Amino acid sequence: MPKSVDVIIPTYRPGKEFRELVKRLLAQEYPVDHIFIMNTGEENWDERIGLISDKVITEHIQKKEFDHGGTRHRAILKSSADIVICMTQDAMPKDRSLVGCLVGPFDEEGVKASYARQLPAQDCKVIERFTREFNYPEHSRIKWKEDLQVLGIKTYFCSNVCAAYDRKTYLELGGFVRHTIFNEDMIFAAGLIRRGYAVAYAADARVVHSHNYSGLQQLHRNFDLAVSQAQHPEIFADVPSEGEGIRMVKQTAGYLFRKRPYLIPKLVWQSGCKYLGFWLGRRYECLPGGVVMKLTMNRDYWRQNTEK
Repeated sequence: MPKSVDVIIPTYRPGKEFRELVKRLLAQEYPVDHIFIMNTGEENWDERIGLISDKVITEHIQKKEFDHGGTRHRAILKSSADIVICMTQDAMPKDRSLVGCLVGPFDEEGVKASYARQLPAQDCKVIERFTREFNYPEHSRIKWKEDLQVLGIKTYFCSNVCAAYDRKTYLELGGFVRHTIFNEDMIFAAGLIRRGYAVAYAADARVVHSHNYSGLQQLHRNFDLAVSQAQHPEIFADVPSEGEGIRMVKQTAGYLFRKRPYLIPKLVWQSGCKYLGFWLGRRYECLPGGVVMKLTMNRDYWRQNTEK
């Protein structure tokens, strides 16, 4: 019997590209029952999105209410589907088989989450394009607890840019952490793995998604990533991320040396920014509040902390 599927998408100032995303989801070969949109800021909403289909259900929240885990969880509670797919508003389905390829791995006993391959956009620059290929290879893989010895931190990797979850298991395990600066997807995936379930990387499920971050933007992003890991030592203390980062830099440098050696200084700069951001994020509790606010990408998270 086919599994029912709902899609969850947080949005902020969605534009015409998002309307195209919704249309592509509704045209999938594997049907989507509902698309739950959690939109931040009703004043920025495009009414035409809600008119595309009665399958589109929108809830507006204020900016101060948004939380990476909590907002998605709130939408998942509205769903009654077997599978919920979390996406971001800038992840464009590559073709009409995305949903079916995400749902397929759940036929394998023990698989309770799957995530898509992220392909670089046309404007994606060389280093980011290689990073996409490193993190999202062309071959699928199902990851179990036993893979920690080989894959390390990558065993827990999962991305809500486009990821599917067994809704029943999601609720049984308590769902995404409610108040987190970042990384709610990987934290939940780690919980699945540690409980004996599996996470599938579905390489045939493809979305177009990439960013051309500057070095400083990479610093801010890695700062928040490290904060999320520092706040969950029960998951990340025994599987440090640094080794995987070094491996990626070495492979990228080797590729550039052969193909684009003039980009090696840029790689050194960006890698240094990433490492510095991560190093500072791991030690965020030792930093003055003003410094934290300058380093983070998500100032609202820290403001929410202050208000509590």
